[in-house]
Amino acid sequence: MFLYDAPAITEKWCQMNFNRIFIIILIISSMIFPVIAVDITDEVNTAGALYSKSVDLANAGKYAEALEASDEALALNVTSLVPLIQANRAGILVMLARFDEANAAADAALAIEGNLTSVHSVAWFNKGNALRELGRCAEAGMAYIRAAELDPTLVPPDLDSCAVPPSPTPAKSPLLPSAVFLAIISLVLIAVAYRNKGK
Repeated sequence: MFLYDAPAITEKWCQMNFNRIFIIILIISSMIFPVIAVDITDEVNTAGALYSKSVDLANAGKYAEALEASDEALALNVTSLVPLIQANRAGILVMLARFDEANAAADAALAIEGNLTSVHSVAWFNKGNALRELGRCAEAGMAYIRAAELDPTLVPPDLDSCAVPPSPTPAKSPLLPSAVFLAIISLVLIAVAYRNKGK
């Protein structure tokens, strides 16, 4: 009889110890995880507040300060806010006439996949603005089309006024073409006369 009761006692003992261990793990984790959750929530709230501040500053025309707040929000590296911050940052950089950086910020926002229709539409629009100012009119037009596909309320500007950077003009010679022609003819005549002089 003793041999048959031993497994029952062992199972009961294991079950009681398992329950105790499980309760201890729950108590310890309830003390640790809220602290971790609070830290994460604080970062998200801080990044969100900095993003909102950057939008308010940009709307007030304070673009340098808006970029600073946007960069601070981006530095917190809150993954869920990065595309939103980058799309907004692209618009701020356009207003600061930093068009290559604006294009890169828009590309960073567009590189993040997901259901980000409104974020991507703003990023495409700001990319179009940057490309238009860089004189890359065809690319700007395509960016505006992509923005309008995602959000039909985004009306692109008239690309007829696209700022095509002036092509570099070749340096002009201070001599008129006729003067150059006469100089060459004179040199040829002098060379011929010099050669004939020695004969």
